[in-house]
Amino acid sequence: MEIRLMNEQDDCFAISNVYEESWKGAYKGIIPQAYLDSIPKGRWVQFLNDSTWNTLIMLDGDKIIGTSSYGASRFADMNGYGEIISIYLLPEYFGKGYGKQLLQTTIDGLIQMGYKDIFLWVLETNSKTRHFYERFGFETSSAYLDDDIGGKRLREIQYIYHAR
Repeated sequence: MEIRLMNEQDDCFAISNVYEESWKGAYKGIIPQAYLDSIPKGRWVQFLNDSTWNTLIMLDGDKIIGTSSYGASRFADMNGYGEIISIYLLPEYFGKGYGKQLLQTTIDGLIQMGYKDIFLWVLETNSKTRHFYERFGFETSSAYLDDDIGGKRLREIQYIYHAR
């Protein structure tokens, strides 16, 4: 297993596929199925070259199985915090410890950037993912975002992590 920063030779469509398949697996029963079924191939390609993000890929041999993006907070009220923008695995790799490795490498990247205080957003009804972050030491804050995804109102809650 290898985790490294994305480079210009990496296949952005393969990285986007991790997002697409992860959404379909992790958000089944949370986000309307019609929306999940309609996610187009390459949906996240346009975001992968954002120069303000650091994007990691996780490889199993030559296969891209996971990805995360992180950087300085995109939210003015969280100035001085590092943000985990996304972290996704292909569904067949869920629950096998790969997510912990990817999360730790993401946190290490933020620490190397000088951030000790880190946050991320999680769908409130995504209990498996919430427990994953809680076991890692993340704690909920009082902040939240209300979204409409596929015609369904959903709330994202903020989790905070303080690096030691």
